[in-house]
Amino acid sequence: MKKKDKIAVLIPCYNEEKTIGKVIKDYKKALPDATIYVYDNNSTDDTAKIAKKKGAIVRYEYRQGKGNVIRSMFQDIDAQCYLIIDGDDTYPKESAREMCDYILEKKADMVIGDRLSSTYFQENKRLFHNFGNKFVRFLINFLFQSNVRDIMTGYRAFSYEFVKTFPILSKGFEVETEMTIHALDKNFLIKEIPVEYRDRPTGSVSKLNTYRDGMKVLKTIARLFKEYKPTIFFSFVSLFFLISSFLFGVPVFIEYFKTGLVPRYPTLIVSGFLLITAILMFVCGIILEVVVKKHRQLFELILLNIKKNE
Repeated sequence: MKKKDKIAVLIPCYNEEKTIGKVIKDYKKALPDATIYVYDNNSTDDTAKIAKKKGAIVRYEYRQGKGNVIRSMFQDIDAQCYLIIDGDDTYPKESAREMCDYILEKKADMVIGDRLSSTYFQENKRLFHNFGNKFVRFLINFLFQSNVRDIMTGYRAFSYEFVKTFPILSKGFEVETEMTIHALDKNFLIKEIPVEYRDRPTGSVSKLNTYRDGMKVLKTIARLFKEYKPTIFFSFVSLFFLISSFLFGVPVFIEYFKTGLVPRYPTLIVSGFLLITAILMFVCGIILEVVVKKHRQLFELILLNIKKNE
């Protein structure tokens, strides 16, 4: 059986040689009882070399993307508390102990370092990043009836139960969105702590592409909404086809009641197919909702088994 760390500080890294040394030093000081892991994701600079020199345990993930790195971290490491930070020195070490204590004291399953309620909008100079964070927050809170203040922060603490039951499908930066939706859907206890955010120091370059990664996040939200809330999702789809059916069919029926003739059979046929599609979409949603409910029941049994064997 693998040794379980009390606190595992997890740092996914790609070309962070300018900041990784300071990050490791800061978190060693803030969490002297923690084991620090740096997972190098195909860096072409001295990130791994510096991390080893500073005393971190360095491992390698050769599949590119933050989601791939976190998947390996969660599979490889056993700990009572997991703290994920970025290697770019944008998150304050002062919040680390409080975040970990919530997990260790069983007061939360996921603690979110909330940047958006603090200094993020003042420190972050990338306009569309700010808009994107607000838009994603609005979408998820609206679709999942929640009130999470920072969806895409990379500063989080997790319990052992959360980590070992979280199926990571995302490959890139959209993994944070996936974490949040998973926690909301599975009724994990979430705690948010406002944290100061510092923009990257001079010479440190962000790996996040505003438009490409933003589209991936939106696709992830749509996919997870379909998978976690199929009745609502397919009801919207069904409503679209139903309205389209009426738009095509109503004029034909009005003309029939006036003249007794149906001169536009192709339009009537299209309207009929759209109506059938609307019914099928609605039925699909109901069937998939039963499947999702059964998966939730199985998840609870798996979670119970993990807690018993912990």
